[in-house]
Amino acid sequence: MGKKARIRPIAICLLRRGEEILVHESYDSVKGQGFARPLGGGIDVGETSAAAAIREIKEELGADITGVNLLGIVENIFIYEGEPGHEIVFVYDGRFVDESLYERESLDVVEGKRQFKAVWRSPQSLRAGPHYLVPEAIWTYL
Repeated sequence: MGKKARIRPIAICLLRRGEEILVHESYDSVKGQGFARPLGGGIDVGETSAAAAIREIKEELGADITGVNLLGIVENIFIYEGEPGHEIVFVYDGRFVDESLYERESLDVVEGKRQFKAVWRSPQSLRAGPHYLVPEAIWTYL
């Protein structure tokens, strides 16, 4: 019998530069569609969602954030690479402690063995594509 699917609790942080938000862009090869997602990740057992948001940004960018404020919680049921996924997403607002990071057009992200870029994107570009904002329910908080 295969691994049982689970609902995954995650925390993401909307880091803003004016009207732009910091996202990582990726691609679903099964759907043939790009997507953009704010940075963040899984909540560990015994960890608050706020602490997870702070830790994830520190792990992924090597940067500290402050002013972390819960905006809301969304449920995200999706298909990625042909596989079903289900997340409870704690959506936070926050700011970089090091304000020089706002001057950079992209930031290097390390997630385990994966390395990629995070980029600033406007709401207009996230609506127009080719990388669409996910989960869609976070539009409420922009």
